[in-house]
Amino acid sequence: MAGRLIAVAAASLALASPAAAQTPILDAAVEGLRGHPVYLHPGTNVLTKAEAQRLEQQIEDEGRGPVYIAILPGAARHEAGGRAEGVVLELSRRIVTSNPPAIHAAVVGNQFRAINRDIPAGDLATRAFRARSPDGVAAVLSDFVSRVGAARANPTGTVEEEEEEGGLTDWLIPIAGGIAVLLLYRAYRGRRERSRQLTEVKTVAREDLVALADDVVGLDEEVESNPEAKAAYLRGMEAYQRADDAFDRASSPRDISKVTEALAESRYEMETAKALLAGREPPERRAPCFFDPRHGTSVEDVMWTTPDDEQIEVPVCEADARRLKAGQEPDVRQIRGRPFWDAPAYFHPWALGFFALGGFAVGSAFAPEEAAADPGAADSSGDDFGGGDFGGGDWGGGDFGGGDFGGGGDGGG
Repeated sequence: MAGRLIAVAAASLALASPAAAQTPILDAAVEGLRGHPVYLHPGTNVLTKAEAQRLEQQIEDEGRGPVYIAILPGAARHEAGGRAEGVVLELSRRIVTSNPPAIHAAVVGNQFRAINRDIPAGDLATRAFRARSPDGVAAVLSDFVSRVGAARANPTGTVEEEEEEGGLTDWLIPIAGGIAVLLLYRAYRGRRERSRQLTEVKTVAREDLVALADDVVGLDEEVESNPEAKAAYLRGMEAYQRADDAFDRASSPRDISKVTEALAESRYEMETAKALLAGREPPERRAPCFFDPRHGTSVEDVMWTTPDDEQIEVPVCEADARRLKAGQEPDVRQIRGRPFWDAPAYFHPWALGFFALGGFAVGSAFAPEEAAADPGAADSSGDDFGGGDFGGGDWGGGDFGGGDFGGGGDGGG
């Protein structure tokens, strides 16, 4: 994607830190990464120079785009809000590329984290860590780079399905008896279906995250001169981070409601900051525009005729209000090539989360017959996605992923 998913999150770290904060470890990492895709901080012992050189060559051969990996002591966390995620965000803020956007990853002490704007680098980092962590840091990073190259070459996301196909054969060969085979196959089909549903919903939710980030690019600098606007901006950033965290942890379509609820709150606070900067009163706390929450907070309620010729009152943005009053069609959010209310039932939590802010009952706008025919679709769950907690550490948030090496060692810091 061309969106700047990380820019806003990184800006919040900069605002929250004193302007005079010293970051010698991060400064050295940024300088080192400007000349090489892998930076090895002096004194770290989790990767040798020879392994770093092989990793650089692999990035050139397989990465299919910019990949930056920093090997840093645990002390680097203190320069970025106390978390490894903050380190990766700061690297992404200082080293920006496009076509495609760079992937930024770091081993900070014993913690491995990665982030990107257009492919799920967090998921890839987690899978690489789970597959190769017993073999050490070099093996995990090599596996991660291979997965990044494969994902960039195959952005449709079919790699994971192919991996599961291979696993099914391994399960079925030693099993005797048709019933056992049938039960395993049904379980496998169920997991694949839940995985597919979650992938579709997360793709749409990612568009919402990126859209909000794009809408507020540069706002972090503008609010510095207005304390009230800055306070609203920081509240918006806190809500945005909650959305990012919920996105990373989502393991079923139901969980996406937490993402969109936080996004609605974040967008309202960002609009408040913009209004204060312009000398206007903050907007009324209302639900987002019904037809597309990316339009922003609604300004009024208008009557709308549904596709079933029913009249309902919906909250709309100023532009859609004008369209409806002029007898024109509103600008409707499309999912899979059709209006969002015609989307499958497992998209319901995504939509419902947006309207928790204003209390608007959006459920009636969906096709009730589909929900009745598949009552479990909107509440499906599974463990095909998401992260984990390795080595006793704490991680998560946005597109972060990876794990913690060892039982808490700091790898040279």
